[in-house]
Amino acid sequence: MEDILFNKNFTCVAVSKTKPKEDIEKIYNLGHRDFGENKVQELEYKYNNLPQDINWHMIGHLQSNKVRKVIPIVSLIHSVDSLKLLKVINKESKKFDKVTNCLIQVNISNESSKYGFKESELDFLNQESMSEYQNIKFKGLMGMASFTNDESVIKNEFNNLKNIFNNIRKEIDDFNILSMGMSNDYKIALGSGSNMIRVGSKIFGKRNYQ
Repeated sequence: MEDILFNKNFTCVAVSKTKPKEDIEKIYNLGHRDFGENKVQELEYKYNNLPQDINWHMIGHLQSNKVRKVIPIVSLIHSVDSLKLLKVINKESKKFDKVTNCLIQVNISNESSKYGFKESELDFLNQESMSEYQNIKFKGLMGMASFTNDESVIKNEFNNLKNIFNNIRKEIDDFNILSMGMSNDYKIALGSGSNMIRVGSKIFGKRNYQ
């Protein structure tokens, strides 16, 4: 487990959703500081009841009407999946006088059940368009591969996202995070160039529910 948490070649976000704060404290006491949640209410509770030096990552689908609750407490939003959401994050961040770090979620599996931009919809990611979002820092991309046992499919999807990432980072300063890979496929993701993985069950054990 510690080789996942403390590897200097990538950042591991310990996905703590559904886990009690006692479980998080055990990982925190090992020295880990990056934790991910996918529900706003649970994120708020844990933020208020756990050490303040934790870097909280919002990794789940974020509804526009809950953005204002998330802005003050997160270090990074992984799941920006629409221009509408971008505009709301920018507006609410301005109210808090904060520049919010965000990743753009790309639907690399092209599955209708998953959120995210299509590759053809990413033309707004250029230095010129950034002026519209003064209170957002575009840090990189996030993607989830297909849920399949076919590793070649997963690898192709990750490689595609890596290529998209490489092209965009030429246009945007400090665009340096590629968040892809979870418990079942993080090794493939790392081999494809990921520098941030989101791992839950490999750290906390299997969940009784999602």
